[in-house]
Amino acid sequence: CFPSLQKREISNFDYLMYLNTLAGRSYNDYMQYPVFPWVLADYHSETLNLTDPHTFRDLSKPMGAQTVERKQKFIQRFNEVEKNLSAQCHYCTHYSSAIIVASYLVRMEPFTQTFCSLQGGSFDVADRMFHSVKSTWESASRDNMSDVRELTPEFFYLPEFLTNANHFELGRMQDGTVLGDVQLPPWADGDPHKFIFLHRQALESDYVSAHLHRWIDLIFGHKQHGSAAVEAVNTYHPYFYGDKMDLNNIKDPLIKGTILGFISNFGQIPKQV
Repeated sequence: CFPSLQKREISNFDYLMYLNTLAGRSYNDYMQYPVFPWVLADYHSETLNLTDPHTFRDLSKPMGAQTVERKQKFIQRFNEVEKNLSAQCHYCTHYSSAIIVASYLVRMEPFTQTFCSLQGGSFDVADRMFHSVKSTWESASRDNMSDVRELTPEFFYLPEFLTNANHFELGRMQDGTVLGDVQLPPWADGDPHKFIFLHRQALESDYVSAHLHRWIDLIFGHKQHGSAAVEAVNTYHPYFYGDKMDLNNIKDPLIKGTILGFISNFGQIPKQV
């Protein structure tokens, strides 16, 4: 970490934005949008206790390894894959992509139109839309083996993305719930401003400040690829490592187009810093 971060001269938010910029990620590119971590694991309590370590996500582990059972399943996938048929990796989906960004921010333009464009011109099935912070955390950290998504910066400063102020018809879920504003944890009292305030407090908390470097190692640092990534259960499909592939030496236009399309649709590992 930089001395300025260790001395608390800059915020954790500013430091993460700086790292994202160094890694080539930008608000101007949905395919390489700034990536931020889930920092909390408590989306069910009435009050948020930022002095309790159990309130927080394990920042030393990727989203695919947040529970022992889930971690073992991804290790098993890595060990059982037939190398001659498929790429050996823990994850075939990514933690940040254009569709993930657009799905989080779908209630605001221009993300609404971007999302619909990526979905073929319409909104997704309602049950798959971003509608609840708690259910999204449970999906990405525990329940869905195809979901290892992290967050975007807006989760720490922009309450407007949590409300359906434009009254878009986002559909109705199977249980009859009509999608509107994003469902917030009990500790937010249904107030997007309170959610952002407390979520930002969590990001700047002593616990996160003491452990954030472990997440940075996974996303931007030495545990991003290679043997350290294997040990950390943090390897992704080779196509996600765009800067590690020399596309200029790939002569077959079909293969080259497939790789570029894969990166475009499913995400790209940040440049290592």
